Amino acid sequence: MKPTNATTPQSAPTAGSAARAPQPTGELPHNEAAAHSLWRDAWRRLAKNKLAVFGGGALLLLTLACLFGPLFSAYTYEAQDLDLGASAPSAAHWLGTDTLGRDLLVRLLVGGRISLGVGLCATLVALTIGVVYGAVAGFFGGKLDALMMRVVDIMYALPFTIFVILLMVFFGRNIVLLFVAIGAVEWLTMARIVRDQILSLKKMEFIEAAHALGLSKRRIIFRHMIPNALGPIIVYTTLTIPAVMLLEAFLSFLGLGVQPPLSSWGVLIKDGAEKMEEFWWLLFFPGALFSVTLFSLNFLGDGLRDALDSRSAKD
Repeated sequence: MKPTNATTPQSAPTAGSAARAPQPTGELPHNEAAAHSLWRDAWRRLAKNKLAVFGGGALLLLTLACLFGPLFSAYTYEAQDLDLGASAPSAAHWLGTDTLGRDLLVRLLVGGRISLGVGLCATLVALTIGVVYGAVAGFFGGKLDALMMRVVDIMYALPFTIFVILLMVFFGRNIVLLFVAIGAVEWLTMARIVRDQILSLKKMEFIEAAHALGLSKRRIIFRHMIPNALGPIIVYTTLTIPAVMLLEAFLSFLGLGVQPPLSSWGVLIKDGAEKMEEFWWLLFFPGALFSVTLFSLNFLGDGLRDALDSRSAKD
């Protein structure tokens, strides 16, 4: 009796199985579960940062108060009571009134709409221009990079405020143009930050792998490089918003920004500073609200930077 061979010989691959073999697709390997895990870990690290949570909560409350608070008030931002004049905080007017008898609380909330709107919209314009410009310069390098950075250097030498004033005078004064004009001069530092990040990312192994797989330059820049530079971008964005608010206040001081009877936090701070010795509340409350916004943005930006940077995690 012949011994039985327990080993089953493997069959040769057929033409059909060869046709079903996986073919290279030119895409980087992607693990969806791993991607979700990274975002979940980032959210967990952000939630552990008490200052970041405070900053995000304060910004959310301020935004909701500015949007919906005036709807529940018995006063309007333009209603004057000249007989009352500037009065201290009371049960009728919780934050007092200005020299024209207008309720300061309502004017703060309405002014917050404009200040936050200018800060967010103008920063978005600066963010879009700066990120794309810096990413393109850093990715292609060489003569194109040198030319684009020289343009940035030349624009740095121009007086930003005068440039914005010229835009406002030439195109007319309206709130939408104010967003665009301020954003058009605030993108230069963002472009430099993004360029430096892209230059360092170009040497990473995953970028070399993307080139080896034949991915398009556009896909490499927008799907792989820019997302990996989000930390510095977010941090500088949170610093740009209050800077934009201050620039808007300066333009309003020159008569080129928000026009009466509308107001913004910057305008209210300016008006309060002129009368702070007589009516302290006109400066204290707008300054306190602006300070809370500034600190909240800084706390939230630092928390987002640490949460998105997995190398700083200490789990």
